[in-house]
Amino acid sequence: MEPTPEQSPHHAYPDHWEADVVLRDGGTARIRPITTDDAERLVSFYEQVSDESKYYRFFAPYPRLSDRDVHRFTHHDYVDRVGLAVTIGGEFIGTVRYDRIDDTGRPASAPADEAEVAFLVQDAHQGRGVASALLEHIAAVARERGIRRFAAEVLPANNKMIKVFRDGGYTQRRSFEDGSVHLTLDLEPTEKSLAVQRGREQRAEARSVQRLLAPGSVAVIGAGRNHGGVGRTVLRNLLAAGFTGRTYAVNRAFDEGLATLDGVPAHRSLGEIDEQVDLAVIAVPAHRVPEAVADCGEHGVQGLVVLSAGYAERGADGRELQRELVRQARSYGMRIIGPNAFGIINTAESVRLNASLAPESPARGRIGLFTQSGAIGIALLSGLHRRGAGLSSFISAGNRADVSGNDFLQYSFEDPDTDVALLYLESLGNPRKFTRLARRTAAVKPVVVVKGARHSGSTPPGHAVPVSRIPDATVSALMRQAGVIRVDTVTEMVDAGLLLAGQPLPAGPRVAILGNSESLGLLTYDACLAEGLRPRPPIDLTTAASPQDFRDALAEALADGTCDAVIVTAIPWVGENGEAETGDGQVLAEALTRAVAGGSAKPVAVVHVEIGGLAEALAAASSTAAPRPRTVTSAARTRAATTATTTRTTTTGAPAAPEATTAPATPDATTAPEAAPRPGRIPAYPAAERAVRALAEAVKYAQWRRQAAVPGKVPEFLDDTIDEAGAAALIEAQLSTAPDPRGRPLTHDEARELLGRYGVDVRPTLPAPDPEAAVDAAARLGYPVALKTTAPHLRHRADLGGVRLDLADEEALRRAYGDLTDLLGKPAELLPVVQAMAPRGVDTVVRASIDAAAGAVLSFGLAGAPSELLGDTAHRLVPATDRDAAELIRSIRAAPVLFGWRGSAPVDTAALEELLLRLSRLVDDHPEVVSVALEPVVVAPQGLTVLGASVRLAPPPARNDLGPRRLPNY
Repeated sequence: MEPTPEQSPHHAYPDHWEADVVLRDGGTARIRPITTDDAERLVSFYEQVSDESKYYRFFAPYPRLSDRDVHRFTHHDYVDRVGLAVTIGGEFIGTVRYDRIDDTGRPASAPADEAEVAFLVQDAHQGRGVASALLEHIAAVARERGIRRFAAEVLPANNKMIKVFRDGGYTQRRSFEDGSVHLTLDLEPTEKSLAVQRGREQRAEARSVQRLLAPGSVAVIGAGRNHGGVGRTVLRNLLAAGFTGRTYAVNRAFDEGLATLDGVPAHRSLGEIDEQVDLAVIAVPAHRVPEAVADCGEHGVQGLVVLSAGYAERGADGRELQRELVRQARSYGMRIIGPNAFGIINTAESVRLNASLAPESPARGRIGLFTQSGAIGIALLSGLHRRGAGLSSFISAGNRADVSGNDFLQYSFEDPDTDVALLYLESLGNPRKFTRLARRTAAVKPVVVVKGARHSGSTPPGHAVPVSRIPDATVSALMRQAGVIRVDTVTEMVDAGLLLAGQPLPAGPRVAILGNSESLGLLTYDACLAEGLRPRPPIDLTTAASPQDFRDALAEALADGTCDAVIVTAIPWVGENGEAETGDGQVLAEALTRAVAGGSAKPVAVVHVEIGGLAEALAAASSTAAPRPRTVTSAARTRAATTATTTRTTTTGAPAAPEATTAPATPDATTAPEAAPRPGRIPAYPAAERAVRALAEAVKYAQWRRQAAVPGKVPEFLDDTIDEAGAAALIEAQLSTAPDPRGRPLTHDEARELLGRYGVDVRPTLPAPDPEAAVDAAARLGYPVALKTTAPHLRHRADLGGVRLDLADEEALRRAYGDLTDLLGKPAELLPVVQAMAPRGVDTVVRASIDAAAGAVLSFGLAGAPSELLGDTAHRLVPATDRDAAELIRSIRAAPVLFGWRGSAPVDTAALEELLLRLSRLVDDHPEVVSVALEPVVVAPQGLTVLGASVRLAPPPARNDLGPRRLPNY
């Protein structure tokens, strides 16, 4: 007999299984456990399922559910019997159930690890990805409850369900028995199942944003009769932009006789509108928003832009209102931009949507813009308009309670009208996911980010997201690793965006400089050197140069194979009468445009001083090469997917050094960036430093693209030096003795043993509580030795006299022991130890730590002042590849010390790279290892020595990026 829920030891309602998901068509739905209160919902749901779907579910005609069926399908113990439902508007649209079975197929309890699973989806919602989402979630539930396999019986004609199982990516076996297909799925996630899951996530989230940006109809709720209100302003902006769809004004305060407002139909509620409304812009006071959302949900609106303020930016009460707003909208299958949003814009000719407070819709262009701040959004729109740049899309998300920068990246990755994605972010709700999406997107198009609130240590008002404790320098390094172009100001974002959207990527760092001002050319030359570029001596055309001279010089530079980019500097030229002429600017712009028309695919930027109309005229100039196809090719998709993941290989040798960022590049079919740039304009800059900085970012990004085309590998080290199982046993044993959920630090010997399982040898130390013990320890270890204190306040502080080195004999050791205790205190306070001397080398420090939001981070720097005082530390996400390890040690400013600085012997960087990879493997394989510090690591010309190690274990932090798809709930 099956146990009742009351008899089950795990019958509590598992609210952590509840999740909001985005379906294939971009709509949202809620997945939750089925409870005893769902009887009526289940019956109503079943009545709406076709006879054919019922037949596929029960293998026989089954027109209605009996009372016993309803009881069985709504009573679960949430361990051996589990049911999940997908709901929209509180009603079921799909269900899934598993029952644990034994080897004979009969009901069972643990330790049986197989379960029979069955799905049923309402016919009206089939094809939306409901069953696929349910499979991900029921599989995660099953794994949590100790179930490792699903068994399913499917009729051969039920092709849709067979496809759900087949496309899930899980390892499966299939047989044909008694007229049905018998499927067995292993529930352990695989690389393929994870890739399938993320692919579905990308398409669904991209579609959800696309539905918001390309609606067929828009209703402005709160459009007032008087001019000047927020709603009325948005309505007029919609009309002024020439929105191609239907527009409605909605306000419950309208007079019953009012038929139109600003020439569009006026209604008191959405219920009065006979046609489908796709997007609603809500501009009513916060206390009236729930009523408006309910009206939208009940009439099939697909998405909301909530301009209303008064939410999380007002404190705790407003934060709860914001959460309730998101819950309410998602319950109807709608996504939200906002609240407290500025609006959205889509300049596509087929849409022409300006559902924002921006009075003028920007020109059509190739830049996508996302901002979490309305004020910054206004500044960016104004700056881009002033520079003659156009946008493909614009989202100002306000409090970003739902749609976030991650969603925008999902959309930008596929959008054929977007060549560059610009994002102003004040918070990262899911840094792991952002890094993954940014890496994939950056593999096919540039991603430029400005991060606000970098040093405040808290999120801005209104952003109810987890706070990461990772320093901003680390965040910046991780963004760079993902290919993100991180800049400091919105001005720099516009500068970089203009160059990247209008010009091809440079093949290297070699820059030609030409112009009619020697001084401006020298300023540009100096700026290039400061940014790590390789400028050629400036070509001075003299102040008498004509536009034709500029054209000839630029054409020659573009044809020169020894440069990768050209910067043109221009001041007003001298006319025939000897006086400076500011000119029209149009003449010079035409000359430059003609020069690039037949030139090679190299980026060109212009630095100008007081030449009227030049920037505006250049805004219409063509790019230096033919337009590239406006789609993401399958090859690009493959490269993006490859870039977003890492693979393991059996290679054991140390990798070669990566190509230096400033090294000359030789384009070829394998490494060159795509040479077919987007159609664009020649960007103009009012200062040399701004143009050079934008070009330098393009050079670094192009270098990243070339390297990302051939991703690094995570070596397997199959040389019997890694004992993953042994390390796991040690970790389990140590954590079992520490009931504190915060975990515990390991002793020196425990840390040595654990690290040794991964081939990391830590030089042993022996305690020296008195001089005799010190002498005995030295005799065991062998002279020469070091005498060190291990008291926390003196650890690694040789400058305070707590370390005595090169003690060659007993006499020297005893003398050092006496000096140490006389100077610093009693042995019981100092906790001295003796350690054998290591070969001379460079002292470094290697660390790994886990941030609950961002994940595991590997860090490297030189020990002492460079890393502690100057912050000269490099970082990479775990798992690190061979390329990451090589770049890590070369990316610190003090790296020359490792490579023979000032005539010193170069150290064994290959051994250092291997150490980094071993430590990366350790924390990747065992998330219970929450922090490791190896300090110092002395790297000699041959080999290295780890002299100190500290390790902390704790229960692993929850991962929000490995489970089934779900929208965040903050």
